[in-house]
Amino acid sequence: TMKKWLLPLALLLSLPAQAADVLHLYNWNDYIAPETIERFERECGCKVNQSYFSDAEEMLAKLAAGAKGYDVMVPSTEILGALIKQGALMPLDKNQLPNIVNMDPAYMNIPEDPGNRYTVPYAIGTTLIGYNEQKLKELGTTADSWALIFEPEILAKIKGKVTVLDSPRELIGAALIYLGYSVNTTDREQWKQAAALIARAKPYWAAFNASSYIKELATGSIWVAHGYSMDLYQARVDAEQAGRDFSIGFVLPKEGANIGMDHMAISAHAPRPDLAHKFINFMMDGRNASELTNMIGNGNPNRAARPYIRPELLEIEALFPSPELQKRLQVLEEFPTAKDRRDFNKLWTELKLR
Repeated sequence: TMKKWLLPLALLLSLPAQAADVLHLYNWNDYIAPETIERFERECGCKVNQSYFSDAEEMLAKLAAGAKGYDVMVPSTEILGALIKQGALMPLDKNQLPNIVNMDPAYMNIPEDPGNRYTVPYAIGTTLIGYNEQKLKELGTTADSWALIFEPEILAKIKGKVTVLDSPRELIGAALIYLGYSVNTTDREQWKQAAALIARAKPYWAAFNASSYIKELATGSIWVAHGYSMDLYQARVDAEQAGRDFSIGFVLPKEGANIGMDHMAISAHAPRPDLAHKFINFMMDGRNASELTNMIGNGNPNRAARPYIRPELLEIEALFPSPELQKRLQVLEEFPTAKDRRDFNKLWTELKLR
């Protein structure tokens, strides 16, 4: 009888130690290669549990509401300042991050995190226009300008076949760029002009979409998508692999576009900061860092990754912009004040309800 209950008791006592060897990663969806996760799990003898978000503002709101339990998070530049002010991030122990020497200095020491006290770069992406090359050719429509998603006379030809990102900074930012303004302006009149442009175009769009537009573009359900460079690259690959009778193009509009950077950071409430540091150092290894680029086509801030990146990817300027193209890119920055953020989000809510 004693043996019957001693064995289950021993098993129960062992569970907390096993359960503790879990890294909780809060990331964008499909933003790390499965083989990278598997290799880390083998090397650290742990499991990786992933949770996902679809927009930087969503992450910020969730954390501000008290969400905890994450070890490593992947925030975008425009919310870093807010996260640091909220005390949501833990200072990094650089002694545990020897692979930090692999990072390109051009993407380090950003104004939002001087000295990289809290973060290291993870991936770079531009916000572009993806399109069905055959459909637009048939319609005699070009895809070199934001006019493709904002001008009614063009949209009339593709009504119901266009999606735009369900992201206030990205969509209003694209409108501001099209109008010739900075994506980081806090001029309310310029915001209103951008909102009016969006309201005029909205009836022609199929949806605000930040998640399923890859599949819809790749299957031909939509013909034009405002989206992230890595997503649009994936749509191209998916269409090719499925043997579609069309191909997916993507372009950096002539007026310019947003360029964004995502970062690895450790939650201030991380259950396992030791595993978090191991994971971040692991991801700064050149081979490991390259696997995300080879999977989704993101720009890469890791110099040691380049030898492992497929050469054909390095040649795509929309993914790895030339110095000339980089002059047309704008980096989303944090709003100067909390009031700016509130007013901007209010404008977005009103736009969505129209």
